[in-house]
Amino acid sequence: MIETPRLLLRRFRPDDAPLLGAYRSDPDIARYQSWNSPLTPAEAAETVRGYSEAQPVEPGWFQYAIELHANPGYLVGDLGVNLHENRLQADIGFTLAPAHHGHGYATEAVHATVGHLAAQGMYRFGAYCDTRNAASIRVLERTGFRREGHGVEDALIRGEWTDTYSFGLLARHWKGPSATA
Repeated sequence: MIETPRLLLRRFRPDDAPLLGAYRSDPDIARYQSWNSPLTPAEAAETVRGYSEAQPVEPGWFQYAIELHANPGYLVGDLGVNLHENRLQADIGFTLAPAHHGHGYATEAVHATVGHLAAQGMYRFGAYCDTRNAASIRVLERTGFRREGHGVEDALIRGEWTDTYSFGLLARHWKGPSATA
């Protein structure tokens, strides 16, 4: 659905469930996220089923499966787009399996998704991040997002009140394909 030189962002398939369940059950990955963790195999299968039935052009969350061209069919993470009712704004979130951190895949996936949606007329993008999640903050900043706010203890994650940063990016400020080079 969205392609880069190294990645394919596509719909989820049933065979993605074991890998999604594995990385979303990793305590270090789930630490900053609101989803239930660990995921049982049945919960992972149900999650993937729900993702595969969503429509990217309808308001609400749509999760893209991220796979590497070098390893076709192998799920390395996911990227979610929450399309607002006005279809001119979207929030973005992303998660990668730990073995695939540090290779620029998240930056590449976010950048490609913003470009794809900007080309379709999207006006504004948003993202929210736990203030302790330095890696995700770097991804957002590298892709042109600007920190717009700091919520103090505004998210209850795993029984802990945490601070969050809000980020924004206007489509007209997006730098285009050369921004990740």
